[in-house]
Amino acid sequence: MELLDYFITIAPVLGKGLVFTLLFTFVGMIVGFFMAVPLCLINLYTHGFWKKVVTGYVELIRGTPLLVQLYIIYYGFPKFLLPLGITVTPYFAAFLGFILNSAAYQIEYMKGGFKAISYEQIEASQSLGMSRWETVITILLPQGLRFSIPALSNELIYLLKYTSLGFVIQAPELMTQAKELASTHARYMETYLIVAFIYVFFTFLLSKISDMVDEKLRIPGFAPEKIR
Repeated sequence: MELLDYFITIAPVLGKGLVFTLLFTFVGMIVGFFMAVPLCLINLYTHGFWKKVVTGYVELIRGTPLLVQLYIIYYGFPKFLLPLGITVTPYFAAFLGFILNSAAYQIEYMKGGFKAISYEQIEASQSLGMSRWETVITILLPQGLRFSIPALSNELIYLLKYTSLGFVIQAPELMTQAKELASTHARYMETYLIVAFIYVFFTFLLSKISDMVDEKLRIPGFAPEKIR
């Protein structure tokens, strides 16, 4: 009963943090997705300078911790932007960090989806006189994105949990609010248990929604056999 009373007391503050956590998650995922699609196509189906740029970007993001990326954006970028009159707020740094990080990982996940498409389909499109980009847009893109749904759903769940790193740059997400509440009320165990339950609940919810989307958009003929 005491824990319930404490939860009721801190719920409004945690609710504000949860709103930002979900906002960081979905903005990072959606904007990252629209960045990742063209960059993935460039990486897979072009050669030369731009392919190297995309590869370098992916390797840089995947090779450094998200924590370091947030620090660089929040503490490093102001050195170059403040003289231009641009301030880097915790909101801006968090959004930019999560978007850039998620886009890089989504590129890799999409590559796996596109590579699952049989090469015979590409040969068939060429025999019909279709150009490279007509093949990509009408044949590869619809299938590649659908093959990528399971991996992209994992990225969504990872990103939800990674937003907890926003507390290191004072972004007002769930973990930041929890840290302040735990310190104010001197109830660390109870506060972090409540926050852990919130993360588990939303992780479970997103997982179920992702499974439903995957089942709905599954390509006929490629669904695994269900065990009866």
